[in-house]
Amino acid sequence: MNIAFTGHRPHKLGGYDDTTNKCADIKTSILDVLQPLCPRNKAKFIVGMALGVDIWAAEIAIAKSVPFDAYIPFRGQESKWPEHSQARYRDILQHADTVKYVCDDGYAAWKLQRRNEAMVNACDVLIAVWDGTSGGTANCVRYAEKKRKNIIHIQP
Repeated sequence: MNIAFTGHRPHKLGGYDDTTNKCADIKTSILDVLQPLCPRNKAKFIVGMALGVDIWAAEIAIAKSVPFDAYIPFRGQESKWPEHSQARYRDILQHADTVKYVCDDGYAAWKLQRRNEAMVNACDVLIAVWDGTSGGTANCVRYAEKKRKNIIHIQP
């Protein structure tokens, strides 16, 4: 079973400090919904490698020895992030089964949605950590609904 993740960036989840209670609660909620979805190590994760939920999902995959594919909208996505976030990103990518650059190099907002669509197209289940507000996560959920994917919603 291929499980993709979408969710908010840290600024919508209480900030960039991963040690907060809110971050821990979200990670626990992700683990709770994953337990019945991952019988006998037959799951693969698909992660978009953005800061926040995507990075946390990749780290959960590594910690739980679940294989994962990194779907990256364009090469250099992380280039404007703080150095410690870039180092974390590079470390995570070393554990990915596949690193897929969905679009050509260089930032454009539409490339983030194209990445989301590629992840949804490849998944059986989408886990959405989403507060119902508009933005990239909402667009990803709408696309998954259009594609009639099974969506598990986690309210952050």
